[in-house]
Amino acid sequence: MWKEGKKIYIQSKIKEAADSSSYVTLRSASPKPSVKATGLRSDLIFEEIGHSIKQVGSQLATKVNAVFQWDITSNGKVVMQWTLDLKTGSGEIYRGASCSPADTIFILSDHDFMDLVLGKIKPQRALFVGRLKVKGNIMLGQKLVMILKDHVKLI
Repeated sequence: MWKEGKKIYIQSKIKEAADSSSYVTLRSASPKPSVKATGLRSDLIFEEIGHSIKQVGSQLATKVNAVFQWDITSNGKVVMQWTLDLKTGSGEIYRGASCSPADTIFILSDHDFMDLVLGKIKPQRALFVGRLKVKGNIMLGQKLVMILKDHVKLI
């Protein structure tokens, strides 16, 4: 067994076949705190998105083909990250930074995220007044808003 980068290789011998090798790709394991532990209201929304992704994720993955990351901040510091991967398989949402490079990263506070979800502020307005920052492909963000409205019932 040996490690190269983020992969651990395991070499074994099988009687019926010649030598075979396989590997495991390592991901950093971040503890998954409960919603009560983080105190963030946005966690509930992301969990609801996760339930919807399980039902229609493969449809969304073919339509969107992108990875989105949210950096939720408090007092100017990132306190939680969520990733919505609609590029691989049937789509998934998980806590933490994106395993592959995110196409679009949204940076905003928990309060501002809730205002966006509840419709108290429009995404374009939040962007213009500095409550929302976007890195990467901003047009994918527009596509995401339309698709989430159609498939994820949050309110």
